[in-house]
Amino acid sequence: MSRSQAGSPQAAVVEAFIGAVNRHDLAGLSSLMAPDHSFVDPAGRAHAGRERMIEGWRDYFRMFPDYRVTAERILSDGPLVAVFGSATGTYNGRRGLVAENTISMPAAWKAVVEDGLVRSWQVYADWTEGMKTIERDRDSA
Repeated sequence: MSRSQAGSPQAAVVEAFIGAVNRHDLAGLSSLMAPDHSFVDPAGRAHAGRERMIEGWRDYFRMFPDYRVTAERILSDGPLVAVFGSATGTYNGRRGLVAENTISMPAAWKAVVEDGLVRSWQVYADWTEGMKTIERDRDSA
């Protein structure tokens, strides 16, 4: 992973957050979220509150038990941190964890880090192919 602002405390928080995501570490995620943490999904829908988001991550990890974020570049400017990379995971649907249910896509994330905590986390990704994979699985016998 290459970084600008190497050693930025805000970038380090985001790297720790991504590490917790990749370990599916709900306690670690909780410890890195501000109490009023907000999440904005790729469709632009906002969700607020640390406890609500921990439940959201729990559900997401059930849906994608091998979900992983790969950060290729992290840029920081004060409290704003941008991450560019990809997201992968296998949808745990009717067919289970089969190769046909693997979703991989380029993605970007925008974080706002204040007082050592992630106040907001926004995902930018085109979920078109991912939704097609989920729909194919749901329509399977």
